[in-house]
Amino acid sequence: MTKYIFVTGGVTSSLGKGIIAASLAKLLQARGLKVTIQKFDPYINIDPGTLNPYEHGECYVTEDGAETDLDLGHYERFLNVPTSQANNVTTGRIYSHVIEQERAGAYLGKTVQVVPHITDEIKRRMLLLGQSGEYDIVITELGGTVGDIESLPFIEAVRQLRWELGNNDSLVIHLTLVPYLAAAGELKTKPTQHSVKTLLEYGVQPDILVCRTEHKLNNDIRKKLALFCNVNINAVVESIDAPTIYDVPLNMLREQLDKTVLAKLKLSTKNEPDLENWKSFLGKLKNPTDEVHIGLVGKYVELPDAYKSIAEAFIHAGATNETKVKVKYIAAESVNQENVAEKLKGLDGVLVAPGFGERGLEGKLETIRFVRENKVPFFGICLGMQCSVIEFGRNVLGLKGANSFEMDDKTPHPVINLMEEQKTIKNMGGTMRLGAYDCEIKKGTKAFSIYGKSKISERHRHRYEFNNEYLKDYEKAGMIASGINPTTGLVEIVELKDHPFFVAGQFHPELKSTVVNPHPLFVSFVAAALAHKKSK
Repeated sequence: MTKYIFVTGGVTSSLGKGIIAASLAKLLQARGLKVTIQKFDPYINIDPGTLNPYEHGECYVTEDGAETDLDLGHYERFLNVPTSQANNVTTGRIYSHVIEQERAGAYLGKTVQVVPHITDEIKRRMLLLGQSGEYDIVITELGGTVGDIESLPFIEAVRQLRWELGNNDSLVIHLTLVPYLAAAGELKTKPTQHSVKTLLEYGVQPDILVCRTEHKLNNDIRKKLALFCNVNINAVVESIDAPTIYDVPLNMLREQLDKTVLAKLKLSTKNEPDLENWKSFLGKLKNPTDEVHIGLVGKYVELPDAYKSIAEAFIHAGATNETKVKVKYIAAESVNQENVAEKLKGLDGVLVAPGFGERGLEGKLETIRFVRENKVPFFGICLGMQCSVIEFGRNVLGLKGANSFEMDDKTPHPVINLMEEQKTIKNMGGTMRLGAYDCEIKKGTKAFSIYGKSKISERHRHRYEFNNEYLKDYEKAGMIASGINPTTGLVEIVELKDHPFFVAGQFHPELKSTVVNPHPLFVSFVAAALAHKKSK
C-alpha cells in the first residue's frame, strides 16, 4: 500500500519546500524505500513553458518532454530518478481537463463546481503515481503559500484525501518561517501559529512542522510551537540556513525527520540510511584543491534561478574535479567588440547559455568570437550552440548577414532554420522539440572522448536547428558536426578541430546532471578550464 506525504508552505514563499521534499525523499530512498515526488502548482498556465524565466526561474524538461517547474530538477538531482509529465500538475491543467470533460458530456448534465469536480480531479492526479505500484511513498509538494486564494482547492483535496486514506497512510508536513527580530533579539513563533491556524480553518492539521530559521531553535521555542500548533515536540523540526542545499538531507537526518515520518506512517525504522556516496560528494564539494572562474553569458543573469540546472551541474562537475567553480554571470547585451576582452578577463572558461529571442544575440556572438580566437575553453548550450554556428558562418566562412531564422527571417544565410514540422504550428505552449532524443557520436571526436560511447540520449527544448545545407562548408572549414540525430539527420553537437575545448550542443545536458551522475560534458569542460588556467 503506497503512503502519501503532503508538503505545504506558510508565512512566505521561497522557503525551500522543494529542497525539504527532495531531502526527505533522499533519506527515505537511502533506507531502501521507493520514493517519488510530485509538484502541484496553483497558477493557471497549463505548464511553465510559456513563462518568462524572470517570472518563474528556469523551465525544467523531463525525459518524456514535459515542461515543468524547476523543483523537479531538485527531485532528479537528489534522487537520481527521472520524473515525468505526471510529476508536475498545474491549476491550468486541472481546469482544462475538467472543462474538456464537461464539453464531452461526461458529467451528465450536472452543475460543474470546484467541489467536487475540480477537487476530484486534483485527488485523482495526486494518487496517480501511487497507483502505478512502483512506489512505497509519494511526496506531493503544494506550490504557493497557505492562505493564497488559488491554493484553496489543493488544500481541500488534501483534506478529503486524508479522510479517505486513513491515519497511517498519509501525513502533512508544513514548512514555515520562524523569523529572528534583531531589535528584540529573539525568534518569533507567531507567524507560524497564524499559518497553522489558517491551515486548521481549512480542516487540515499538520503532523510535522519544518521551521526555516537563521538561528537555532531552543527547547522553549519548540515546546511553544508544539503546544500552539497541536503537534508532538519531536515533530517540530529545525531547518537552519545551510551553506549548500546538499547539506539539507544530513541536517534533516540530524533532526530525525525521516524517523518521525516513518513512525507516523507505521513503517519500519530498522534500516539506517546509506548516505556514503552523498557524504563523499559533500566532502569533495567542501574541500576543493583548486578553483576555476567560468563566465556564464546569458539574457536572464539578474535572476540566477533562470539557469538553476546549469549552476547545479557546475557544482556536481566541480566536486568531481575537486575544484571550486566560481560562476560569473555576464549580461549578454552588455558585451560588445570594444569591451569583450575586459568583460572576459581572468576567466578560465566561458559558457554561452540557452534562451529565446534576439536580445543579447550580438553580445553572445562577440563572446564566442573572442573565445574561439583566443583558445579559451567554450561550452555552448542550445541557443549557445546556434550562436557558435552563426559566429563561425560570419567570421570564418564569410557568410555576410548569416543568422538564425528566429532572429531575422530575411537573412540571406539562415544557417539556423525552423524545423519543417514547426512551420505550420500556431500555438506556443508545448509545441517545441521537447524531451529525450537519441544522438550518434562520431568516433575520433572530442565529443566521443567525453562520452566514451557512440550512442547517447539528451533532452531538448527548441524550435530551430542547424541548416544542413551549409554542413559541408562548415566541416571543410573546421567546425565538425560530431553528434547527429540518427532518425532526422539533424546536428546535435558541433566542435572545433583546432581548439583545446570548443563544444556546443543543441540539447540541454544540464537537465541530466545529478549528484550521483555528474554530466560528462560539464565534468570535461571544468577540467579543460582548469588546464587552461594552469597553462597561463
